[in-house]
Amino acid sequence: MEPRKRNRPSKAGQKESNVQAYSVREFFAEFPNDDACLTRVMEVRYGHRHVCAKCKTEATFHKITGRRAFACAACGDHVYPCAGTIFEDSRTPLQTWFYAIYLFIATRHGVSGKELQRTLGVTYKTAWRIGHQIRDLMTKADGFEMLKGHVEIDEAYVGGRRSGKVGRGAAGKTIVMGFKERGGRMETKIIPDIKTVTLREAVFGTVEPGSKVSTDELLSYNLLVGAGFDHETVRHGRKEYARGECHVNHVESFWKLFKASVRGTHIHISATHMDRYLGEFSFRSNHRQMRNAMFDLLIAAL
Repeated sequence: MEPRKRNRPSKAGQKESNVQAYSVREFFAEFPNDDACLTRVMEVRYGHRHVCAKCKTEATFHKITGRRAFACAACGDHVYPCAGTIFEDSRTPLQTWFYAIYLFIATRHGVSGKELQRTLGVTYKTAWRIGHQIRDLMTKADGFEMLKGHVEIDEAYVGGRRSGKVGRGAAGKTIVMGFKERGGRMETKIIPDIKTVTLREAVFGTVEPGSKVSTDELLSYNLLVGAGFDHETVRHGRKEYARGECHVNHVESFWKLFKASVRGTHIHISATHMDRYLGEFSFRSNHRQMRNAMFDLLIAAL
């Protein structure tokens, strides 16, 4: 099922500010209870009218009172919309799950486990689990596709403390690599180091050959020379941050927001779960103009 039309930009390139925000009042008006949430999951996954898997008849399906199930009008066979989703076997009310998803799409800086605990009124263990499952859902909904055209590439160090050490690296930091297609998607990867062989594998697995690529002056990016890419370099060491169309400002803006969110919202992110947080922020970056329709994308990804 397509996202609600009222939440989608009417024209390509429509400014985000022109899209009406999805308020808390509107959310609870649309999902006042668990039954409304279950109906939404049923609509997205199966539709209220479809071919029954048991009797092979195109029939309508009606909600069964007191159960997370719908029954076929022709044969009475039951369909469980939550089966195989993050809601299956969860004791947490569906409305609580839906509100947590809403919080993730309504924020720019993410939602911490403690904030979910306070807002949802659940234990920290439950909040932590809900948060990570929603992040996994965001990564799944975002998918992956090779980037092309003009692509910016930049790496960053996240987490850890320098403890007086000079330079960018430090114990406990995670090296992340960002790829931004001009006017298109953002992709991120975790890399073990910034050696040429490592960056080569990441670039060739993310950017289509023949694309125009902008990077900073890191020597490892020399791998792009003679490799089928139109490579340009901006020299930050010389205080050069843009030269015509050559810059990595979009990727650097992404890393600036991500690091600010880690400091202000999450305090610390372990390397073990870094890919989940990257997937969350990439999803919001790639679909920010859709605003409310991001909610439908996540429900559809169930």
